[in-house]
Amino acid sequence: MAALPPHLSPFSSHRRLLQPPSATTIFGLSTTTASSPLLFQTKQSRFKCSAGQTGFFTKLGRLIKEKAKSDVEKIFSGFTKTRDNLAVIDELLLYWNLSDTDRVLDELEEALLVSDFGPRITIKIVESLREDIYGGKLKSGSEIKDALKRSILNLLTSKGLKTELQLGFRKPAVIMIVGVNGGGKTTSLGKLANRLKKEGAKILMAAGDTFRAAASDQLEIWAERTECEIVVAEKEKAKASSVLSQAVKRGKEENYDIILCDTSGRLHTNYSLMEDLVACKKAVSKIVPGAPNEILLVLDGTTGLNMLPQAREFNEVVGITGLILTKLDGSARGGCVVSVVDELGIPVKFVGVGEGVEDLQAFDAEAFVNAIFP
Repeated sequence: MAALPPHLSPFSSHRRLLQPPSATTIFGLSTTTASSPLLFQTKQSRFKCSAGQTGFFTKLGRLIKEKAKSDVEKIFSGFTKTRDNLAVIDELLLYWNLSDTDRVLDELEEALLVSDFGPRITIKIVESLREDIYGGKLKSGSEIKDALKRSILNLLTSKGLKTELQLGFRKPAVIMIVGVNGGGKTTSLGKLANRLKKEGAKILMAAGDTFRAAASDQLEIWAERTECEIVVAEKEKAKASSVLSQAVKRGKEENYDIILCDTSGRLHTNYSLMEDLVACKKAVSKIVPGAPNEILLVLDGTTGLNMLPQAREFNEVVGITGLILTKLDGSARGGCVVSVVDELGIPVKFVGVGEGVEDLQAFDAEAFVNAIFP
């Protein structure tokens, strides 16, 4: 086990308890460390990379993006149900002729709606196709399909949204994971830790879900599985902001690259719990100015367009920087990806396309379009 700092005293063979309040200096800032019910679970890290090195986070983002492009088969298989829903479009266009245009476009519209592209986007796509067909720009079924794919790709990319993680230029970078109950927050955090760790980042997890009794245990399992270290609360119902604050302090002192902060699941209609997220955000920013670098909202892909109200509320309260869409492999509603990006202007950064630890994929717009319209 790695040697512990002098201010930590033995508590068990795997954990150390924080000492009472004392004045400390963290990176030149004089602070007072309050008594805290937090425990540290420590392991020797195998990686010694430094986010302080020039462009570390830029390189990390590029590596993840390149890995996503090489894993197109995962994306392809993850959207099987959506692709099956849209297969009727190929049949419609196979024997298309100009006199049959209105009927074909009506059925194409229905297929898009069933896959949760949403009424506004669907009408926009179909009317654009109709105009180009009758204007003589599209003269075959294959040309119509190519135009359909370009239209959807343009919706995903035209706003210039950055799908790569934006982690700044100094460490530690802080990522908060938020969302409603049952959306897959903790699992997504664990899979994200696995992906970042494999690219050489030194990861610290923070078990900020202090409302759900099993949440810390679940995250500790992920910490064990990914060989990351973790900060957890000793007592039940500890303040999430306290857990996150202590984790960020430790991350700063011990030269971590990225701190992944779990938070309690909450209904977007619960005002007091939503305000608790604001407290977490403020606590983190007091220790690392400008943090959190990313606030990622986890949304259950099986809910389709019903996710939009959730996303709007979370965005208004804490300012969402990116989305993680989960469980898309079990849904035929993959069109919601386009709706979310177009309606909210928030980039999708990762998609869950399976239950395996490697099945959280960096979102790539072109790969997505090719997966649903092969």
